[in-house]
Amino acid sequence: MSHEIVTASELAKPVGYAHAVVAGPGRIVHLGGQTALGPDGTIRGETLVEQFDVAAGNVLAALRAAGGAPEHIVQMLMFVTDVAEYKASLRELGEVWRRHFGRRYPAMALLGVTALLDEQARVELVATAVLP
Repeated sequence: MSHEIVTASELAKPVGYAHAVVAGPGRIVHLGGQTALGPDGTIRGETLVEQFDVAAGNVLAALRAAGGAPEHIVQMLMFVTDVAEYKASLRELGEVWRRHFGRRYPAMALLGVTALLDEQARVELVATAVLP
């Protein structure tokens, strides 16, 4: 059984996220926040798009280590230090998203924050997955 994407008819049509996801039965995997941290412990990328690309890869690496795949993600929280840069980069971010996660969008939220733990980090991704 796969996860069911739910769209509420009384809400605006979701673009790039789902209103709700009904998770199929399975094991819940809570993925820790992932930034653009490279294996050497330094942040990779200067722009939000470059860092999002690395952070998305890090999310998938952690998910694969737990036995999962992109289609198992049911929720993702995105923390960014510059919401205006995020909005201005939507086209490029969409391309990066599709390269890592395909055209399936989980329940998502974008949260603007003043800073992340690593001062050079511009984005942090926190995800929840349900593995069959």
